[in-house]
Amino acid sequence: MMNKELKGENCISWSQMMEKLEIDDLDNVEDADYKVVSEHKRTLCTDGLFWQTGEGSTGNFLSSDDLSMIARISGCLPYMQPPSCPVNCLANKYRQITGACNNRKNPRWGASNTALARWFPPEYEDGYSQPKGWNPGFLYNGFVLPPVREVSRRIIQRFPVPIPEDQSHSHLLVDWGQYIDHDMAFTPQTTSKTSFQGQVNCQSTCENLNPCFPIKLSSNDTLGSRTSCLPFYRSSAACGTGDQGVLFGNLTLSNPREQMNGLSSFLDASTLYGSTPALEKRLRNLTSEEGLLRVNTQYTDNGRDYLPFVDKVPSACAQDPKASKKERIECFFAGDSRSSELTSLAAVHTLWLREHNRLARALKKLNSHWTAEIVYQETRKIVGALHQIITLRDYIPKIIGPLAFDKYIGSYKGYDSELNPAVSNVFSTAAFRFGHATVPAVINRLDEDFKEHSTFPSLLLHETFFSPWRIIKQGGIDPLMRGMLASPAKLQSTHQLMNEELTEKLIVLSDSRPFDLASLNLQRGRDHGLKGYNDWREFCGLPRLTNLMNLSTAISDITLVQKLIDIYKHPDNIDIWLGGLVEDFLPGARVGPLFACIIGKQMKALREGDRFWWENHGFFSEAQRSELVKHTFSRVICDNTGLKEVPFDAFIYGQYPKEFIPCEQTPSMNLEAWHENPSKVSKCGLPPDVENGNVMLCTDTGLPSAFYSCNIGYALEGKEELICTDGKWNSEPPVCTDINECEDQKTPACHTSATCRNTRGSYRCICSNPYILAEDGGTCVVSLASAVL
Repeated sequence: MMNKELKGENCISWSQMMEKLEIDDLDNVEDADYKVVSEHKRTLCTDGLFWQTGEGSTGNFLSSDDLSMIARISGCLPYMQPPSCPVNCLANKYRQITGACNNRKNPRWGASNTALARWFPPEYEDGYSQPKGWNPGFLYNGFVLPPVREVSRRIIQRFPVPIPEDQSHSHLLVDWGQYIDHDMAFTPQTTSKTSFQGQVNCQSTCENLNPCFPIKLSSNDTLGSRTSCLPFYRSSAACGTGDQGVLFGNLTLSNPREQMNGLSSFLDASTLYGSTPALEKRLRNLTSEEGLLRVNTQYTDNGRDYLPFVDKVPSACAQDPKASKKERIECFFAGDSRSSELTSLAAVHTLWLREHNRLARALKKLNSHWTAEIVYQETRKIVGALHQIITLRDYIPKIIGPLAFDKYIGSYKGYDSELNPAVSNVFSTAAFRFGHATVPAVINRLDEDFKEHSTFPSLLLHETFFSPWRIIKQGGIDPLMRGMLASPAKLQSTHQLMNEELTEKLIVLSDSRPFDLASLNLQRGRDHGLKGYNDWREFCGLPRLTNLMNLSTAISDITLVQKLIDIYKHPDNIDIWLGGLVEDFLPGARVGPLFACIIGKQMKALREGDRFWWENHGFFSEAQRSELVKHTFSRVICDNTGLKEVPFDAFIYGQYPKEFIPCEQTPSMNLEAWHENPSKVSKCGLPPDVENGNVMLCTDTGLPSAFYSCNIGYALEGKEELICTDGKWNSEPPVCTDINECEDQKTPACHTSATCRNTRGSYRCICSNPYILAEDGGTCVVSLASAVL
């Protein structure tokens, strides 16, 4: 291996640059990029851009070639260049899979692989990167922050009392919250498995060595039988922020470490379709003329489809202990890599897979002249709209209450191009994790009479972690759906904020030991530099709570208030997630005023800042909007399971059978509103097809146009757009030719953590053990489920 230490008084060494980029495997980037430096005898030096070893030393600023090389190595290059936004009429009909170009002035707003939005400057111990709690003895308001596991044990797990039930809301409310959370945000962890200082494995060290930020355990901790800490990996830095700023000449307090959102921020059903073109392609059934998504080819659920399995086998999901080693049930494959976390979550994913394919077949039957691409895009558009309707109409008002909904969200006034829709760091890392306190300890499975299933009884929550085999081999999703509809959510209570299934028995695929979700939430907030509880109350226009008496006005459980002061010493030190979690509920809500503010502001931004929001003028016709609002989650269940009776509102907890209605009485939309008369589409007739590509008609501009695109892995040769004039198309159709994505150095197909292998019409990103591909299909990560719940 080459010696990568580049010499020079003011130089940064190659290994030091890798540390800043949070890459630990130098062999992955050795050849082409190192040769750029060695062949031209460049040194990565500059005056003050990295650091100086002697006073008065001078140097040259990095060249554009050096900056480009660094951007390639870090995987940042595709995200540092402005996206290419189409200007044709299709750009107003269908959103891009990445979320880019939604806002024409700011095309990266809400796009995947961009930084989570900051509504408040972060608080890092060195001012720009180090997490809160990183340095021993670092004081906040005169006190050291308490270890997160100690907070969990003393505050979260307070009393061994019976788990309180929410008599108003069904278990499905919990699962929808988790499902849409996975539609809006995924914060990937650093691709490195070891520290950058001495290559210490993060699974074994209890020292804070970036990217390792372990959770300390006390000597008598039930989770500490084998170690004095639990491993914790820092979230990846957004390109060029924090320590990486030094490589791009911007190491300042005004450029602190930001965290990446790997998904599009929008409510766009990316749980189904993914947030990258590569993943979208893998999820689709490209051999079908009906615009379908891929389904499982090995198993069915009484004739109904299951999610496909992941391509990489053997996967890390749990197996039936009674099955032979050859009889494996792999992790499910969906638009989000966390679909197998819980059987109930996998059931919701499965439901929407079936709904897409049901709608696609119906639309193709209604419009036989539509190509597979048009059917797919129109179905994706409808499914995305249903996700938005169910969330804003049926879910969010139950969470933040009617008063907060009117205050922070209100009625729809139209698209606002000045409003950034990107998911905020505080929403994703703190406020929307309120739902962890509503997760029941038991996953109920019920028979056709909505009684305990005699063959497949209910399960403790930890028995369902990463266990798709329990769906495939134990009755499919119908028993689970009945259990979610006819069982209550857990009531968030200060006497038991989270049950021990999550605080003592949480399973993640990267480790065999049990974890504590509360500790993970608190540590993640500190990793992201989130300011404390009182700062966020002030941000929301709420009064700061400075003593026991003040705190008791927001948290009526005085015993809990005293415990908070005892452990944090100062109210300003209380972690935002915990402070918001324990506030008294607003009327008709399941959160207090702080989280209602943050969730409300976020939902308004996601709605008003989305050019493709279903209510925005011109996105759907008036007739189509009238049909969309008829559809409900209960209708989706009726159309895609064997259930014959459902509640009118699937999120309301009701007794069976008196509060259930027959599926025949459940409203549904009429797809006739999407019927298109082919004789009125174009005087030129349908445009010619193209092999290995797609053609779509667009008539919004007056003259019918045919837009051609190639499948991923193929390049278009010829005109992209044909126009219908004088009864004929103005040109011959283009052709699609195979390309070698692995040769593209400007926008690499794979992250530098993976090896690229070209295939006909495609490519493969390959990881070496112990890494596996992330959901983007191009980055190697430690675990398929490195971010849990």
